[in-house]
Amino acid sequence: MTRTVPDTSDGISPQPAEQRRVLAVLVGAQILSGAGLAAGITVGALLAQDMLGSTGLAGLPSALFTAGSALAAVTIGRISQARGRRPGLAAGYLTGAVGSAGVIAAAVVDNPVLLFIALFVYGAGTATNLQARYAGADLAAPAHRARAVSTVLVATTLGGVVGPNLAAPTGDLADRLGIPTLAGPFLLAGVAYALAALVLAVWLRPDPLLLSRSLDLRQPTQAGVTKTRGPGLIPGALTMVLTQLVMVAIMTMTPVHMHDHGHGTAASGLVIAIHVGAMYLPSPLTGWLVDRYGRTPLAAASGLTLLAAGITAAAAPADSVVVLALALALLGLGWNLGLVSGTAMITDAVPPATRAKTQGMVDVSIAIAGATGGLSSGLVVSAAGYPVLALTGGVLALAVLPAIAATASSR
Repeated sequence: MTRTVPDTSDGISPQPAEQRRVLAVLVGAQILSGAGLAAGITVGALLAQDMLGSTGLAGLPSALFTAGSALAAVTIGRISQARGRRPGLAAGYLTGAVGSAGVIAAAVVDNPVLLFIALFVYGAGTATNLQARYAGADLAAPAHRARAVSTVLVATTLGGVVGPNLAAPTGDLADRLGIPTLAGPFLLAGVAYALAALVLAVWLRPDPLLLSRSLDLRQPTQAGVTKTRGPGLIPGALTMVLTQLVMVAIMTMTPVHMHDHGHGTAASGLVIAIHVGAMYLPSPLTGWLVDRYGRTPLAAASGLTLLAAGITAAAAPADSVVVLALALALLGLGWNLGLVSGTAMITDAVPPATRAKTQGMVDVSIAIAGATGGLSSGLVVSAAGYPVLALTGGVLALAVLPAIAATASSR
């Protein structure tokens, strides 16, 4: 008996009702997780600097929770491959909530070792927040994949913008509870991640990956042969790795740079909120551009935008919140362009049968790049200063252009 593969050439999902439900649930979870993600970004480096008394290791928290996200990406990918997106994503967010509680405990007892372990566990929330974008594309038609990814990403904007701006209020709450002020945002992170896990565990039905497999959305290549790679896999992964490395390096040290020049937590929280907004808010437009004009042109645009961000950050007067906010907005936009285009390349290249495992391994590389950027950022700033870090990151982002050119010339 031959089963007819649904026709998706017109850009309509073969299961539109299910796709709408999946996207709605993912949007709800991402709003919550965005608050958890951004809250930790805002004060993680400052908390480490306060506990260690050293700027040189201020980038270590970012390195730790991105390293933790690498392990989590593998685990989430394997769970999703075996059991579906719902248990994989829910477990990831729950682990992030546990890590948040650990950070608070470490701050209370003033134990840097416990802090580092907890930040590593906290990284599971970051990995899950990124892995959720793949779930949005599982049931999408090829012509709408980038837009489906962007719908999930943009949902992070609300929580991501609100989270950093709650740094001061949650710090005040922490004071009243007898918790160190800088640990306050992790109260918000823990609650947000736990609620995101609950939303997915209860309402992400049907499971998009399992349904995608059962529908067999892709036409088979040859009898008995499974397609596991495509021409977009390597350039897609490289685009996301480079954008993550550059973004994390510059973002991590911006609050520290501002703190060292007399800016308070509220000012750095505002800049990070603008940055996170630029990471996610343009997603609908980015998704439309990627679907309309292709993956590679937008990937190339990400490298150029990150260069502009690095130059702006390097040239920004230390007392100018406005210019630093502009630099971080460009940094977020460049990351967004790279992530949406790179994710679309990966999803195009890998069939449902092996999709989750491959996507998990790609996100491991992204997480390792983020850990490298976070760890090296503090060392570079300590040795040469923030402007050198920003300019070096911008120039490094241009490395994506040769890969994109090679891909284009090979087609």
